[in-house]
Amino acid sequence: MASTATTSASDEADRLPMAALLALAMTGFICIVTETLPAGLLPQIGHDLGVSSSLAGQAVTAYALGSLIAAIPLTIATSGWRRRNVLLLTIAGFLVFNSATALSTSYWLTMTARFFAGVAAGLAWSLLAGYARRMVAPHQQGRAMAIAMAGTPVALSLGVPLGTWLGTQVGWRPAFGIMSLLTLLLIAWVLAKVPDYPGQAKGERIPLPHVFRTPGVRPVLGVVIAWMLAHNILYTYIAPFAAVAGLSAHVDLVLLDFGVAALAGIWIAGKFVDRFLRRTVLLSLLAFDLASLAFAFWTASPSVIVAGVAIWGMTFGGAATLLQTALADAAQDGADVALSMNVVAWNGAIAGGGLLGGLLLDWRGAEAFPWALVVLATAGVLIARSARTRGFPAGHRHSTARLGGH
Repeated sequence: MASTATTSASDEADRLPMAALLALAMTGFICIVTETLPAGLLPQIGHDLGVSSSLAGQAVTAYALGSLIAAIPLTIATSGWRRRNVLLLTIAGFLVFNSATALSTSYWLTMTARFFAGVAAGLAWSLLAGYARRMVAPHQQGRAMAIAMAGTPVALSLGVPLGTWLGTQVGWRPAFGIMSLLTLLLIAWVLAKVPDYPGQAKGERIPLPHVFRTPGVRPVLGVVIAWMLAHNILYTYIAPFAAVAGLSAHVDLVLLDFGVAALAGIWIAGKFVDRFLRRTVLLSLLAFDLASLAFAFWTASPSVIVAGVAIWGMTFGGAATLLQTALADAAQDGADVALSMNVVAWNGAIAGGGLLGGLLLDWRGAEAFPWALVVLATAGVLIARSARTRGFPAGHRHSTARLGGH
C-alpha cells in the first residue's frame, strides 16, 4: 500500500505541467506567425498602403530589428519583475501592435507597430526557455523546453501557410485582427494555467559582461551563429534553390517536407536532450553537414533535395531546444541574460542569412548555397566538439548541470 502511494507520488512529481508549457508554446507560435505573416501578403499590403512590395517587405525587417535591439536591455530591465507579469506584458504587446497594424492606413505607422511587435517578441524569446525550465525539476528541463519551443516549427510548417491562405481569403487586415484575438485567448490561458515566480533580487542579478564570460556561454553562442546562419541562407532562398532541381512549382511541398520533419525533430530532441545533449547536438550538426554536402553534389536531383530537406528539417526542429538548454545550463543563474543574447544571435543570423544568401545568389547562383552550408555546419561541429567541459559537456545533464536561479 505504501509502495503504491510512493509510486503515485513519484508519477505526480514527474508529470509535466502541459497546460502551462503549451501556453508558452502558443506564445512562440504567435511570435513566429506575427513575424512572417506579411511575407505572403506583400502585394496586398503594398497596394493598401500605397507602396511597392519591396517597401512592404520591410515590415518583416522592422520586426526583426525590434527583437534584435530590445532583447538584451529589456531582459535586464525586467529581471526583477515577477515572471508572469513579464510574460503578460509581451503578449499584451502583440495585442496592441497587431491591432495597430490591422487598423493602420499609414505606412510609417505600420512600420512603427511592426518594430514594437518585434520588441515584444525579443522579450518573449528571452523569457520562454527560462520559464519552462523553472516549472519542472532539473531532470525534466529538456523535455519541458522541447514542448515550450514547439510553437516555432509548428508556426513555420502550419501557421505561416495558413496565415497566408487566410490573408488571401479575407484580406491582410483581418488576418492581423485574428492574431489579436488569439492573444486575448492566450492572456486568459496564461492567467488560468501558468504559475507565477518572483524575479531576481537586485543582489542576485549577474551583469551581462560576466554572463558572456561564463565558461561555455561563448561556444554555445558560436554554434548558434554558425548553425542558424547556414539554416537561414537556405531557408530564405529556398525557392531559387528548389528551382535548380525543377521544383519551382512545388516550393510549398518542399516547405511542408521541412516542417513535418521539424516536428519529428522536436520529438527527438525532447527524448534525448537530458541524457545525450552533447551527442544529439553533434549528430544533428553532422547530419545537416552531410545533407548539405549531398545538396552540393546533386543539386539538380529532386529526390536528393526532398530527402536532404527532410534531414535538414529534422535537425532544425530540435535545434532551439538543444541550444537553449546548453546555453541555460552553461550560464546557470545568468540564464535569462544569456538567453537574451541568444535572441540577438538568432536574429542576427536571420539578417545575416538573408544578406549572405543574396550575395551568393547574385555572385554564383543558388548552386553556391550548399558549399556555404558545409563550411558553416563544419564550423559548428568543431566548436561544439571543442566545448567538451562547459557548453556541450558529455554525460547526463542531471550530472553536469544544476537548476539555475532565474
